[in-house]
Order: sequence, then structure tokens, then C-alpha cells
Amino acid sequence: MRAEPQAAPYRADTPIAQLAPWLADPVRAADFPQTTLRFRNHRWDGAVGLDHLSDTDWVRHFGRFEALPDNLPQPLALRYHGHQFRVYNPDLGDGRGFLFAQMRDGAGRLLDLGTKGSGQTPWSREGDGRLTLKGAVREILATEMLEALGVNTSKTFSVIETGEDLYRSDEPSPTRSAVMVRLSHGHIRIGSFQRLAYLETREEMTALIDYCLAQFPGPTPPEDAPGRDEPAVILLHQVVERLAQLAAEWMAAGFVHGVLNTDNMNVSGESFDYGPWRWLPAWDPSFTAAYFDHGGLYAFGRQPEALHWNCGQLAVALRLVAEAPPLIAALERFGPLYQAALARQFLWRLGVQSRGFEADYALIAQAEQTMREGGLSPDVFFHRYRFGRNAQGDFAAALQEFAPAGEDHALWQEDAPPSLVVDQVEAFWAAIDQRDDWAPLGDTVAAIRRLGEALGPPPRPG
Repeated sequence: MRAEPQAAPYRADTPIAQLAPWLADPVRAADFPQTTLRFRNHRWDGAVGLDHLSDTDWVRHFGRFEALPDNLPQPLALRYHGHQFRVYNPDLGDGRGFLFAQMRDGAGRLLDLGTKGSGQTPWSREGDGRLTLKGAVREILATEMLEALGVNTSKTFSVIETGEDLYRSDEPSPTRSAVMVRLSHGHIRIGSFQRLAYLETREEMTALIDYCLAQFPGPTPPEDAPGRDEPAVILLHQVVERLAQLAAEWMAAGFVHGVLNTDNMNVSGESFDYGPWRWLPAWDPSFTAAYFDHGGLYAFGRQPEALHWNCGQLAVALRLVAEAPPLIAALERFGPLYQAALARQFLWRLGVQSRGFEADYALIAQAEQTMREGGLSPDVFFHRYRFGRNAQGDFAAALQEFAPAGEDHALWQEDAPPSLVVDQVEAFWAAIDQRDDWAPLGDTVAAIRRLGEALGPPPRPG
């Protein structure tokens, strides 16, 4: 969802119901002891015609999960498999979330409302199906900042505190609980296809491919691409393009997702499911977000490789219905697509016009060196040198032939930009946890949205 939200009437449409008998399990939401509305996304609720809901009705739908009119009669917990840190796990599925509703926006695009922390499902294994309030607050911050920085991300739509004490091994317990709703174009994962390949269900694989092509339309493969008329090949080309773009967006944002398993990869190309994420405190390709990522598999600098590897696992799954050579040809496009996308994103954030591949990449290399030598975070770097201002030494020399691009904004005259390094995030949470003070979070969301306004629309491929 890279476009600006546009007001639209509520229009329910549930195409996933045709796949539900073999893709999902009907479930019920947990009955929470309380439902206190903590966050409502007024930027996006009108895009799906739900801005008219009172807060009371909002809580009925997104805290008690009363079905929306003409929508799914019962939530669906999706089934999937996945590689978790590159170890295949067939015992996966929505363990603390479900698909709650589907609807169309004003442009006719399908949008899903999915949950996190809504209770146990058949796929919960030993988990309690709940979400900590801190986890929900962190997801608000991650999605808001990523949206501002031009990343194709799910949107945090609603957060409701639920009044349960949760115990977690990786944070002080007991801790407060919440249920979250996210807005995205789809919840079909690479792991969804892996499950069908594992089960060798060709008819269902074909149906899921057709669903994705219909609901997440994209460009056709290049004219010289082998098998370019085959649905499975078309889908892989589209996913390769989307995930190469996403990898570039994360890198230009200085963002580390932390857990890039195939069950966390959405074929619509949206970044989602934010757990141990971090923003870089300084430019460091080896920086990791997850304390349990001991080998640095998903370190900042390895994120493009991880997404390419995940595309490869989709290709393996699609071998159930397609030959290998055209799938391999689609995978081989990832590198060039990523490089082109990184240059677009990087120069957009810096506020200068492209001068061609070689010049652009020379500038990016010099920028990385400037960040490393100065110990600068990407947020500080891009703010300080927006439009090429304030540059010195080798970086100034590299910038000489680049013309400024984009409109000026009062934000660029300020000392520092909004940022979300870990100490700041912990400070926002401490205000909520210790004093029930939500003002710092609200102020930060407003500042992040102002950053998005200052940057303007992100670049598009092509």
C-alpha cells in the first residue's frame, strides 16, 4: 500500500472464502476481560469506509470481533508452512492471529484486516495466542516510520488494551496485553505455497496462484522471459520484483526486520509482522535485531540475500505446477532489480536526481563510507545532507554533479529528524508502562507523519 489513503465507502468483498476450506480454519476470538481503545488509525480508516464508526462500535468490531456487515461470518486462521532460520517447519499457521475481514478501497484494491494477539487457534502450539501491549506499541512505531520512509508496509489499524497479565521470558513480567488489527493487501505468504507443495495438492496450488494474480495484480514478465504466459511463472516474476523492491526500501530506511522466515514473507510484497526490529544506530551491515539470531543470518546487510533466498523457496514450491528453467530465469532478475530499486530509494531520501547507474552507486558507496567514518545513523545522515547541503570532503565531491530534487520543507531546517533508535523506543514504552502517559507516543506518531509529508511520495519502479 504505497499510495496515499483516499476516502472510500465501505465495500465488503471476501474472495478468500472460496479458498477457505483448504487454506484456513474458522476460529473465535478470545473473550478479553477489558477492551480499552489505545490507538485508532485515522489516517487509514477512511480508506476502507470505516471512519464513520464511533469508538464504541470500533471496540465491538476490533476488540470483541463482532463481524463487519456482509463480511466474513467467522475469522479465519490461515494455514502455512515455512523455513524458520532456514529450517523447514510444517507445524505452522496463524497461532495468535486471524483474517477478520476483506474489503475494497476506492481503487478497487483488496484490503485485509488481520489480527495479532486475538487468542489461541489450532496453530498456537504451546503459545497463549496473546500480544503484549509493548509489542503493539512497537508495531505502531515501526509501521508509521516505515510508511513515512517510503517502505511498502502493513498499517497498524487498531490497538486495544485487553486487561490480561502476560508472562514472557524476554521482557519483565507480568506485562500488559493488547489485541492489534493490521491493514494490508493480503496475508498470503511464501509459506502458504510451501504447504501446498509439501502436501502435493496441485489443484489447490493452481487456485492459490490464480487468487494472487487476481487480487495482487502486477506487471507482466519481460517479453524475452521464458514461460511468460504461465500463471506460476508470472507470479514468481511479480514476487521477485516486489521483494527486491522491499529489500531496497529496508536498506535505504536503515531498518532491520529481524525475522525473515518464509512464513513472514507476504507475496503482495508488503513488510509486516514486526517483532525484534531495530533502526540502525550507525551504518553497520553486521547489525542484528533479534537477540536469538546468533549467526547474524538476518543482519542488516544480509537482508537482500535473505529475501532472494526466500524467493527461491517460492520457486521450489511452484515446481509442483511449473518447469524449473522459467522459474530460475525469474529468480535471476532479483539482483538487477534490487540494485535499481536501491538507487531510486537512496537518492529519493537524499533528495537528489539520478545521474545513471555508475554515478549513483559511486555516490551510495561514498555515503556509506561517510556514515561509517562519522558513526552516523542513516536518519541523521539523510537529514543532515538532504539536497546535498552541508556535505564536506569526499562526499561533497561525489555530490557535485547531482542536482537537488523534491520540495523543501521546514523539517529540513531543524536540528534532527524523528528517529526510533532503541533508547527512544524504550522511553516511549516507559512513559506508558510507568505513568500510563500516551502523549509521547502520540507526539512521535505526529512527528513521523510530518517526516513522511516532508519526504513526499516515494519513487516508483520504471
